[in-house]
Amino acid sequence: MSQKKIQMSESFALAILLAIVGGFLDAYTYICRDHVFANAQTGNIVQVGITLANGNWLGTLRYIIPILSFFVGVLIVMYVRDHNRTPLHWRQLILVAESIIFIIVAFLPIDKNFNMLANVLVSFSCALQAETFSKVLGKPFSSVMCTGNLKSGTEHLYHALKDHDYSRLYKVKDYFLVILFFIIGAFLGTILTARMQEKSILCTLVVMIGAVGLMFREN
Repeated sequence: MSQKKIQMSESFALAILLAIVGGFLDAYTYICRDHVFANAQTGNIVQVGITLANGNWLGTLRYIIPILSFFVGVLIVMYVRDHNRTPLHWRQLILVAESIIFIIVAFLPIDKNFNMLANVLVSFSCALQAETFSKVLGKPFSSVMCTGNLKSGTEHLYHALKDHDYSRLYKVKDYFLVILFFIIGAFLGTILTARMQEKSILCTLVVMIGAVGLMFREN
């Protein structure tokens, strides 16, 4: 039986490129945008509860706005997927939109108010990326956060050892390599942001160009 063809949008090469971007963005917002991890929203959701418990109702806006930004990003991806009429594949269009967002963020000064806007935009772009690219080699994955990847990789490792199904080790390898490249992205983000400050996010454009190029091989 022939194996199902893997779309380029689910290829391992694209997954590692996007993981590098995901790791870079988390390091970038943490280092020069008020020590915020803007990729995932769990922390912001917890902060809403903490802020409400402390009676700081107005302070919840700092965390609610990025959450809403992520929410809107997911909705926009679904709309673009269903209504795209441009020559570009809808996934390529999302990558181009992300790149434009990164350029805008690069020219926002490091300042308390501008940092909030930068983090909102990064949260929005991460929502675009997470919703657009949710599988690698046919398996669920995330390029903007690692918890799910770590969980899935560990589950496959357990079943490989328990059931002596060592073919699962290939899946373990895929998940853990995605995590490794996320770390590499965070490493690069740390080094480059320390030297280039807010402009360092422009370095992600090199990776995004490579990702768009890979998408031209879709199907």
